[in-house]
Amino acid sequence: MANVAVLSLHTSPLVQPGAGDSGGMNVYVRELVGALAQAGVAGNVYVRRWDDALPEVVDVEPGFRVVHVPAGPADLAKEELPAVVDEFADRVAHHVAATGTIETLHANYWLSGVAGHRIKHALDLPLVSTFHTLARVKAETGDPEPDRRVQAETEVIGCSDAILASCTAEANQLTELYGADPSRIEIVPPGVDHAFFSPGDQRGARAALGLGDHPVLLFVGRIQPLKGVDVAVRTLAALAHPDAVLVVVGGASGADGHREVERVRELAADLGVADRIRWVAPQPHHLLSTYYRAADVALVPSRSESFGLVALEAAACGTPVVAAAVGGLRTIVAHGGTGFLVNGRDPAVFAHYTEALLDDPALRAQLAAAAAVRARRYTWSTTAGRLRRLHADLMARSLVRCA
Repeated sequence: MANVAVLSLHTSPLVQPGAGDSGGMNVYVRELVGALAQAGVAGNVYVRRWDDALPEVVDVEPGFRVVHVPAGPADLAKEELPAVVDEFADRVAHHVAATGTIETLHANYWLSGVAGHRIKHALDLPLVSTFHTLARVKAETGDPEPDRRVQAETEVIGCSDAILASCTAEANQLTELYGADPSRIEIVPPGVDHAFFSPGDQRGARAALGLGDHPVLLFVGRIQPLKGVDVAVRTLAALAHPDAVLVVVGGASGADGHREVERVRELAADLGVADRIRWVAPQPHHLLSTYYRAADVALVPSRSESFGLVALEAAACGTPVVAAAVGGLRTIVAHGGTGFLVNGRDPAVFAHYTEALLDDPALRAQLAAAAAVRARRYTWSTTAGRLRRLHADLMARSLVRCA
């Protein structure tokens, strides 16, 4: 088997998504490495040890193992992680060199990119980078990041042998905002596990969740300003459906996560809809399919999204999505065909499109069926197949060098 070192410094594929720093990237790494293993590419996923009780190595499945790397105190906050990147990188480099089988590096997120850049030069290995989010994109939508992150992303992009983008929009952001070499950008969208995420019986799903025969809106994601749960709450309040409920699946995320939860709960009370919101703790990933099937509409009002796995999973379950027209969401949602896209994040506009679906069961069924068909294009086996070819190609190329 070919061998790849997958770097995921700040969050682990073994951690449940939906709270803290765990989200779509956890799903991406877990599903991708599992699919790569089935395609003949073994992966060691290197994660910073966040708990002293963790074993050094966890064998997830044949060809897929997680290696916990000590770097700084176990309980170090995400905002403090830049200080331990070099220590993490050096320990990973030592482990990679000792194995003697690693052929390529695949870094996820900018912190891992910085570590991967260091390891690349230490061991002379090709570096593939997936950023998941970009500082300059977040700054454009009101979520500024430290200058050191912008500089770090620029340096990693300049020296990566391949840069993965999930869609054309992200590829354009890489070239326009960072000057990335288009010849080194590979557009490789994530997939969805159709064994779990597929259309099913709505009535049965609602019975399992204790939901009645009333309009159900769904928000899935971490509770942080970027994801826009406040827009979902305002959308509920703006609907001409007093019996509609909003199910929010997710937990506080980031340094201000708990304050955001309190703020949104206060907002719901002020708008008079607190009793129509069901707050649900983060769920095991495969169980989310029941929530998607139970919903009439999934709301994805993010300020920015490099791709939008929640929208894809909802579509795969046959649930129309009303989403912000940003990033990869414009690729996943076909406006008027599988759901609706909203320019901006005006709750009145979200409510308008949501009501269009609630008031017209035939339209909702039509878009639901089309969404499920469109989602079938995205599979992890296809993603893994493309990356297997990319890793093979990189072995035959000369390494990109820093300018």
